[in-house]
Amino acid sequence: MRRFSEATMLPDATSNKPVKVENPDMRCGGCGAKVGNTVLQRVLAQLPSGHKDDIPVGLQHPDDAAVIAVPEGKLLVQSVDSFRQLINDDYQFGKIAAVHALGDVFAMGATAHSAQALVTLPHASDELLEEQLLHLLKGALEIFTECGVTLVGGHTSEGSELSLGFAINGFADPQQLMTKGGIRSGDYLLVTKPLGTGVLFASDMRGQAHGRWISAALQQMQHSNFRASQILGDFDCKACTDITGFGLAGHLLEMLSPGGFSAELLSNSLPVLEGAELCLQSGLQSSLHPDNQRYGSQVTVEKDIPAGRQELLYDPQTAGGLLAAIHPDKLDDCLAALQAAGYSHTAVIGKVTDPVGCSAKIRLITDTE
Repeated sequence: MRRFSEATMLPDATSNKPVKVENPDMRCGGCGAKVGNTVLQRVLAQLPSGHKDDIPVGLQHPDDAAVIAVPEGKLLVQSVDSFRQLINDDYQFGKIAAVHALGDVFAMGATAHSAQALVTLPHASDELLEEQLLHLLKGALEIFTECGVTLVGGHTSEGSELSLGFAINGFADPQQLMTKGGIRSGDYLLVTKPLGTGVLFASDMRGQAHGRWISAALQQMQHSNFRASQILGDFDCKACTDITGFGLAGHLLEMLSPGGFSAELLSNSLPVLEGAELCLQSGLQSSLHPDNQRYGSQVTVEKDIPAGRQELLYDPQTAGGLLAAIHPDKLDDCLAALQAAGYSHTAVIGKVTDPVGCSAKIRLITDTE
């Protein structure tokens, strides 16, 4: 015990003997793990400068926190999302992370206003840190600029693996707010993007996905829900959510539960990314998929629907589309407007109904009854 104690004792204040550092390459935690200010300032100097009159304190005038003026009569809508790297292209990953983080704000019918970044970078030389951070933020800013969003700050630190996320601020008119609980019996359900990103990237990690499948998925994941949200608002949509980690079934149940409604989904109408159904049929799944299958206790499936099509309900989505409930009188015009705006995979996937029995809220069927 004495030997171990002496090994960790520092010399007294009168000694000039330096401490022998056994592991000089050890990386610290806490604020000691922040990315250096020199790297950060070099990156910020290379980014386009955003300016809004209602942001008196932001990256242009940095301080301890950003300051944003909230317009009179508006609601402040906030959300945060972050996840680990899923592709090696930092620029594309930055775009996908931005699209994903904006999804919750757009799902509520809000206008996205500003963002703060949450970045964890693997330890590397200053040159590599600078390059990686620059590519991530430039990708994100491409999406933010398209959506009228200003980056006002954030936090960067070192860690074991790359992750990126954003805290998003938005403003909404109280009369135009879309919520999960706004659903009504008789509404039609539509989705704005195809399903299948979770299983495709899980399959890609195992070397089982074709390149064209992943390319098509990445294209969809970099398409923001900005215009889709505006169009849904134009057609008086009151109930909406974005399809992300809990899959179609999980997020639809969140909409149905507050009012005690059920839903019929048309299995043949579900839009799906190429390769996703085949991968699911083969038994490949995302790591969150088994947990999402617990929603199956509230789902009944009509006979002869293929297993791969059934499992689409539980596939977690990254940067997924919006799931919206639309009044029958507005359905056709809304669908046409979304498709004309570039959401070519938008599809009507079912209908909200009054409760059917007491065991199932979702019925997956092959045809309308």
